[in-house]
Amino acid sequence: MDRLVTNLNKYNIEYEIINHSKKINTAQEGADYFGINIGQTAPTLILKTENGYYALIISGDYGRINFEIIKEMLKVQQVKLAKPTEVEQVTGYKIGSIPLINHGLPVIMDRQLNRFTYVYGGTGISHATLKISPNDIAKLNNVVSYIR
Repeated sequence: MDRLVTNLNKYNIEYEIINHSKKINTAQEGADYFGINIGQTAPTLILKTENGYYALIISGDYGRINFEIIKEMLKVQQVKLAKPTEVEQVTGYKIGSIPLINHGLPVIMDRQLNRFTYVYGGTGISHATLKISPNDIAKLNNVVSYIR
């Protein structure tokens, strides 16, 4: 998490790291824990294509991922969620703890996150959450495409 904080400070990003004793496993658990709209949760999912891996940062209320739209967007034949071992291999982080920034992958970002001033997502550690603006997430990542 030191690298995350260093990067946030380097770019003068307004953020908050919220430590918690309980591991948060779902968007709904995060919304309940922080007392926020489920849409403010921002899970980072790792997608695998024949051209490599991508991070998908979505609003917690997105629902079911439409892989057909993502295939067209990326101009690939196959898109699927990466397996837990692949996620850890390509990012260095376990599923459920993937940080919103510093994962090193091209990003597909959900425009619906921009409904909120702040969203809540991973830090790389299971017992800490990053509160940050969606614009800053976009600024600190290599966003290659947007959904919704």
